[in-house]
Amino acid sequence: MVRTLLSLALFILMTATMASAAPQKKPVDSAPIPVKSIAPQLPEAQVELDGKPLLAIKAKVLSFSPEDRAKAVSSRLAKLIKDPLFNAESLKVMDSETTTDIVAGDTILMSVTEADARAEDKPRLALAEEYAAKIRMAVVTHNKAYSMRTILFGALYSLLATLALIVALAVINHFLPKIVATIESWRGAYIRSIRIQSIEVVNEERITALIISLVRGIRVILMLGLFYLYIPLVLSFFPWTRGMATQLFEYILAPIEKVGLSFVSYLPNIFFLLVIGAVTHYAIKFIKFLFSEVEKQTITIPGFYHDWADPTFKIVRFLMIAFAAVVAFPYLPGSDSPAFKGVSVFLGVLFSLGSTSAISNIVAGVILTYMRAFKLGDRVKIADTVGDVVEKTLLVTRIRTIKNVDVTVPNAMVLGSHITNFSSSAQSYGLILHTTVTIGYDAPWRQVHELLISAALATENILELPAPFVLQTSLDDFYVSYQINAYTDKPSVMARTYSELHQNIQEKFNEAGVEIMSPHYSSLRDGNMTTVPESYLSDSYKPPPFRVSKVDAE
Repeated sequence: MVRTLLSLALFILMTATMASAAPQKKPVDSAPIPVKSIAPQLPEAQVELDGKPLLAIKAKVLSFSPEDRAKAVSSRLAKLIKDPLFNAESLKVMDSETTTDIVAGDTILMSVTEADARAEDKPRLALAEEYAAKIRMAVVTHNKAYSMRTILFGALYSLLATLALIVALAVINHFLPKIVATIESWRGAYIRSIRIQSIEVVNEERITALIISLVRGIRVILMLGLFYLYIPLVLSFFPWTRGMATQLFEYILAPIEKVGLSFVSYLPNIFFLLVIGAVTHYAIKFIKFLFSEVEKQTITIPGFYHDWADPTFKIVRFLMIAFAAVVAFPYLPGSDSPAFKGVSVFLGVLFSLGSTSAISNIVAGVILTYMRAFKLGDRVKIADTVGDVVEKTLLVTRIRTIKNVDVTVPNAMVLGSHITNFSSSAQSYGLILHTTVTIGYDAPWRQVHELLISAALATENILELPAPFVLQTSLDDFYVSYQINAYTDKPSVMARTYSELHQNIQEKFNEAGVEIMSPHYSSLRDGNMTTVPESYLSDSYKPPPFRVSKVDAE
C-alpha cells in the first residue's frame, strides 16, 4: 500500500514537471505583440540654486548626460541671478519644432526636449512651463533672501541673540556662587558621610566637593551649549552662511536622533535585562534567607555544619550572578560588535594569565572552609607561626601572635602546611599542656610525681578534672626525665599558663628540698653546698665535709 502511494505521488510530480516545461502554443488568431527597444536609463541629475535642488533632468541630449545638462543649467542660472537688472518675470517659454526653450532675454537658460517629456510623461510645452514656474519662484526667493531688508533684519536678530547670550551667561555666573554657598551650608546637615558600620567610606567634605564640581561642570556644559546654539543661530540670519548653520545644527541633531532611535529600538532588551536583574535579586534574597536560617540552626541539614552556611551562600550567590551575566550578555548594547568581543577575549586572557596565584588561593580558601581545620579565634600553629586566627578570607588567613604581630598567610600556603589547632578539642576534651624536668636518681620517683602534680594543680587555668598525670619518658645515665601533663580549657593563654607552671614546679621542688638537675649540670657532692636556695634550708644546715678513708694495701 505504501509503495503504491509513493509511486502515485512520483507520477503526479513528474507529470506536473513535464507540463510546466512543455512549450505553450499561441492562439492562431492572436496578433503579434510589438517589442519596444528599451534604452538604458541614466541616473537623473538635479539643477541647483544656492545649494538647494530645483528640478530634475532625466534624459540626455546628444552626448550630454543628465548630469552635464544639470551642471550647465545651474551655471547659467547662477550667472543670471547676479545680474542686478534681471527680473524673474522676464523668463519666457518659446516653443519650436524640436525643443521648447526657457529664455531670459537673449540667453537660453534651458531646452526641454521630447526625451524630457517622455521621461516625465508630460507634454513638452507643459513641462517647460512647469520648469519655468519653478525657476521664477526660486529666483524670487533668492532675491528676497539677499535683499537689504532681509540683511538688516538679520543684523537686528543677531544683536538680539547676542544680548540674550550675554544675559544668560550673566545669570549663570550670578547664581553659581549662591548655589555653591547653599551646598556648603548643607554639609553636616543634609550631606553626611557615607559609613558602612563603623568604617567611613566617604566623608562629607569629599561628597560636598564632588557635588560642587558637578555643579561647575554643569555650568560649563550649559555655557558651551549656549555658544553652540548661538553661533548657528546667528549664521542662519544671513543668506551667505545659512548653509553653514544648517550643517552645524546637523552635527548635534544627527547624533541625538541616532541615540534616540537606538534607545527606542533597545527598549525591549532593557526590559529583558530588568527582568533578569529582578529575578536574580529576589532569588539571591531567598537563598540568603535559607542559609541564614541554617546558620542560626533553625534549619538543620544532616552532614552540613552551620558554619558552612555563610561561605556556601557566597559561592551560590557568585554562581547565580555569573549565570545571570551569561544570560544577559547577548542583550547588552554592542555585544555583537567585533570590538566588544575582542575586548572581552583580551580581558579574559589577561585575567587568566595574571590571576593564577589568586585563583589557587581562592580554591585553597574554599577547601579550607569545608575542611573545618580552624575557625576565627582558634589558637593554631601554621608552619612556624603560632597565634590566634583573626580573619579568614578566600585569599588569605591572618594570625595574631602572642606579641600582637599580625601575620598574613596565603591560603595556598596554609593548605600545603601542617595545621596544628590547639582550640578544636579544648572545650570537649581539654588541651594537654606538658613540660619535662630531669631529676637525679637520688630523688624518690613517687615524691617527684607528687611535687609535679601539686605544682600543676596550683597553676591557674589548669583543670582539676581530668587530673594531671606524670610520665617518665626516659631513664638516662645521670637522671630521670619526668613529664607533667595537665589539662586546660583556655588555649589562648597557654603561654602564660606554661610560665606559671614552671614557676610552681620550682617552688614545690625547692620547698621539698629536691634538686632539679639539668642535663648539663653536675656537682661534686663532698664539700659543696646544695643547689637548694638558702631560704629553703634549715638554720642548722652545713655543707658536708670531705671524707677521706684509708685503703689497706694488699
